[in-house]
Amino acid sequence: MHKRETTSDFEQKIGDKMPKEFTDEFEPLLIKDFSGKKQPKLPNRALVLAACAACIGGTFQFGYNISIINAPTADVHNFINQTWIERYQTGIPKNVITLLWSTIVSIFTIGGLLGVTVGGTLSVKLGRKGTLLANNAFAIIAALLMGLSYPTGYFELLIIGRFITGLNAGIGLCVQALYLGEIAPTAFRGAMGMGTSISITLGLLAGQVVGLKELLGKEDYWPILLATTCVPAFLQLLILPWFPESPRYLLIDRGDSEGCKKALKQLHGVSCCDGELDDIEKEKRGLADFKAKTPWELLCDRSVRLQLLTAALLNVAQQLNGINAIYFYANYLFTQSGISAERIPYVTLGTGACELVTALTCGIVIDRLGRKVLIMGGYILMSICCILFTLTLSYQSASPIVPYLSIASVFAFILSFGLGPGGVTNILTTELFTQATRPAAYIIAGSLNWLSFFLISMVFPFLVVWLEQYCFLIFMAISTCMAIYIFFVLPETKNKTFIEIQNEFKSSKKARTVDATGMRQLLSI
Repeated sequence: MHKRETTSDFEQKIGDKMPKEFTDEFEPLLIKDFSGKKQPKLPNRALVLAACAACIGGTFQFGYNISIINAPTADVHNFINQTWIERYQTGIPKNVITLLWSTIVSIFTIGGLLGVTVGGTLSVKLGRKGTLLANNAFAIIAALLMGLSYPTGYFELLIIGRFITGLNAGIGLCVQALYLGEIAPTAFRGAMGMGTSISITLGLLAGQVVGLKELLGKEDYWPILLATTCVPAFLQLLILPWFPESPRYLLIDRGDSEGCKKALKQLHGVSCCDGELDDIEKEKRGLADFKAKTPWELLCDRSVRLQLLTAALLNVAQQLNGINAIYFYANYLFTQSGISAERIPYVTLGTGACELVTALTCGIVIDRLGRKVLIMGGYILMSICCILFTLTLSYQSASPIVPYLSIASVFAFILSFGLGPGGVTNILTTELFTQATRPAAYIIAGSLNWLSFFLISMVFPFLVVWLEQYCFLIFMAISTCMAIYIFFVLPETKNKTFIEIQNEFKSSKKARTVDATGMRQLLSI
C-alpha cells in the first residue's frame, strides 16, 4: 500500500533538494500552514479593547490637540494682548502677537519631532505598553500648564504646554502603531493598524465638537478647553493596564516565552494563539543574536535600504500631498458658497465626520482589497481632485454652481486621502520591517513625517501668496509620482508575515540585480 506523503515529509524533501540560499529565502513559504484551518471572521474582543485602550491615549491625542487649538484663536489673542498691556503698559505690536500665536501653534510640531525620535528608543527599553503608559505624564503636565496660563497671567505657559503636548503626540504616534501592529494576528493586521488613522480622525472630530460655542468654545472656557487633553490620558491609565504587553516584544526582545503565550491567549483566544506563536518563534529564530538596531545602523544596512526608502517617501508624501492645504481653503470655500460665518464651524464638522467615515471604511476593506490597491488608488484620485480643485478655484465667479463644485472637490479629496494615504501609510511602516529594525524605522520615518508637517505649515502660506490656487498643481505632481512609485516598487503585504514581506523585497532586489547584470553582459558582447 502506498504511504501517503505528509506535509513535513514534503518540506524535508524540498529542503534537501533546494540550494541553501533559496532555502533561507523561501523557508517561510515552505513551512507555512496549509492545513486549511479557517481564520476567524472577527478579531477577539480582548484584542479590540486593547487596541481601543492604546488609541485613546495615543494618536487620539494627536488629532485632538491639532483640532482644539483652532476654536480659541481670538480668545488667546485677547489674553496675550491683555497680559502684554498689564506688563508693559502698552499694546502689543501686531507682528509680535502674530509671532507669538504662530509659535504656540507650530511648536507642537517641534515637540512631535522630538517625541518620535525618543519614542522608538523608549519602546525598546520600557516596552510598547510601558511607553504608552509613561507617555501620559506628558499630557497631564501639559494640561496643567495650559490650564494655569490664564489664572497666572503667563502666556509663556501656553508655549511650553503646547511643546509638551507635541512631545506626547510624537511618542504616541510612534509607539501606538508599533503596539497595534505587533498584537494583531496576520489576518487582521490591516484592520487593527487602521486604529491609528481612526483614532486620529476621531480626535480631530472630538476637538471640533468640544470647541463649539455651546460647549467649551466660549471666551471664558478656553483654558479648560486646552486642559481637557488630560482626560484621554487618565482614561488610558485606567484601562490599558488590564491588557498585556506586545507578545512579539515579550518573546523576541525580552525572551519571556511564558509571558508571550499568556498575552497571545488573552488577545487572540486559546484556539487561535498557536499559529501566531509559531510565526513569532520563526521570526526570532531568523534573528540570531537579536539586538534592536539604532537609526544609524539601519541607515547603513543595505539589506533594508529599499524598505527604508519606501517608508520614508510614504511618510513625507502623507504630509506633502495637499491635505493640509485643503483644510486651509475649506473656510474660504464655505464662505464663497454663501454659508454664514456662524454656521461654518458646523459645516467643518462635516469634513471631520467625512474623514472618520472613510477611515472606518478603510479598516473594513483593507484586508480584502489589500494595501497597495488602496494607497495607490488614493493617490490617483487625489491627483484628479487637485486638478478639479485648481479649475474650480480659477473660475469661482463663472457660475453660481462652481463654489459648490469646489466643496465637492474638498470632500472627494478627503475621502481619497482617508481611504489611501491617511490610513495605509502607518500600517506599511509597521509591515515593511522586522522586530530588529522596526523601532529605528519608526524613528526615521516618523521624524521625516513631523519635519514635513512643520515644513508645509511654514511654507504653505507663502505658496498661496505666490501661486494662489495653482499651488495644488504641486500637490498633484507629488501624488502622481507616489502612485507611480507604489505601482512599480511596493509589493502587496496583505495576509503575509513580516518575514515573508522581507523576503519579497529581497527577491525583487535580486531580480533587479540579475536583470542589470544580464543587460551589462549583453551590452558588452
